[in-house]
Amino acid sequence: MRHTKRGCLILLAALCLTLLTACHGSKETDEYQTPAEFDTSRSYEITFWAKNDTNKNQTLIYEQTIREFQALYPNIAVNLRLYTDYGKIYNDVITNIATRTTPNVCITYPDHIATYLTGQNTVVPLDDLFTDRKYGLGGSEVRFESPSKEEIVTQFLEECRIGGTYYAIPYMRSTEACYVNKDFVEALGFTLPEVLTWDFVWEVSEAAMQKNPDGTFAVNGQNVMIPFLYKSTDNMMIQMLKQKNAGYATGDGRIDLFHDTTKEILFTIAGHVKTGAFSTFKSSGYPANFLNAGQCIFAVDSTAGSTWMGSEAPLLDISADKIVPFETCVYPVPQFDAGNPKMISQGPSVCIFRKEDPQEVLASWLFAQYLLTNEVQIAYAGTEGYVPVTLKAQQSEVYRDYMNGTAPDGSEPYSVKLAASKLLLDHVDDTFVTPVFNGSASLRDAAGQLIEAVNKSARRKQTVDDAYIEKLYTETVALYHLNPDGAGAADRKAELGELPGMAVALLSALGLTWGCILFYLIYGWIRRRKRHN
Repeated sequence: MRHTKRGCLILLAALCLTLLTACHGSKETDEYQTPAEFDTSRSYEITFWAKNDTNKNQTLIYEQTIREFQALYPNIAVNLRLYTDYGKIYNDVITNIATRTTPNVCITYPDHIATYLTGQNTVVPLDDLFTDRKYGLGGSEVRFESPSKEEIVTQFLEECRIGGTYYAIPYMRSTEACYVNKDFVEALGFTLPEVLTWDFVWEVSEAAMQKNPDGTFAVNGQNVMIPFLYKSTDNMMIQMLKQKNAGYATGDGRIDLFHDTTKEILFTIAGHVKTGAFSTFKSSGYPANFLNAGQCIFAVDSTAGSTWMGSEAPLLDISADKIVPFETCVYPVPQFDAGNPKMISQGPSVCIFRKEDPQEVLASWLFAQYLLTNEVQIAYAGTEGYVPVTLKAQQSEVYRDYMNGTAPDGSEPYSVKLAASKLLLDHVDDTFVTPVFNGSASLRDAAGQLIEAVNKSARRKQTVDDAYIEKLYTETVALYHLNPDGAGAADRKAELGELPGMAVALLSALGLTWGCILFYLIYGWIRRRKRHN
């Protein structure tokens, strides 16, 4: 009898663990089967989570897109939820995976999708949907002019492949650009080269630290001057390592960030922080604000942020009386090898979450496809320095006219924005993407944190030497739960962070409930057997 009870308890424990695993932390287990026909006799309600950067024009485009899509598919209602930060979308998706209340369609990043995939049946694999004869890309039954797979820029589409499977479609693409105050460069006695190099940027930045007898900076006559400001330090580190052909991470998730080349980069940065020639967005503020106020010479930000850059920018975060007029030049990020430029490709993608109803998933896929139409792609690209992800849109007459200086409404687009878009279009073959795996989002954060930590320490006049770097490496590994000697993150919990309290309570209650039910059934079965014996 004791053996029977023990066996039952073991069975009970195994079942409870299986249930909890089903709720949190397992891999995709089955493929999505596309319905043979889309059932138009039914009504569907889908949710769409998107980011709009507080740009009202983007909001209007989303709303117009939904209206036009619903005119084509009156039985599909699309509910829009807007965010101002991709990190908040990511956190909310993680929370909703635990409670099985994810959106239907979501704008996100491949690094984030890799984490979503560690849940059970979370994100829909799209390979079969891409090629479905009726409802796939360019499908015969799609009610709008959907691009074919071949009409999506290959490099952009490949960013959406994780572990050999497509889990997203690209929505918009950008890269980083260096926005330069040409007037200040020439005032310091320099001539801008054809390609910006790190040596040139550091040399000009140090020259800009010269002061007048009254303590103001000679180049601008102001009390503030940060010659070189970088918005995204994770991109800074990743691109510098790529340009040096140094390690960062491998396709199978092996981390290779903490080495001597990284140390050399950090030493260089620390030296220029100590003189005041360099700082970061997190430490000092938005680069565009300093650039437009005549307090910065080199401001690195996304090409998508081009509408904020320059003294004539249509979007400004400073008052008009603070603006200092200057000529803005747009360059790729600084390079170590001017003859072999390397720059990161980035930008939002769109994924679809699994639901019990295959028809609901198909409705979601149709809406996601609609985001690739020329009308949506060109309109959204016009709001900031993004470029359309389809050749179909890029080669259209409307977009060519736009890039030549005539917007669809007849207005003249902002020249800096056009230059930023052209920069990416001209350098698509020079772009690269980082490996995507469960833990890659944390690794990206860690890469930026190395620069942020050194920047903070150098500003405080602390010593940045070999011992400091080794300690920083150890602390960063612990902070982001990395496993530099193995593949990916140490575990999924580390990547996701602590589960939200509500999710923990729900999972605990679910496990306890099922445990009680199973215990009651097994106990009853044992008592019945005992009576019969």
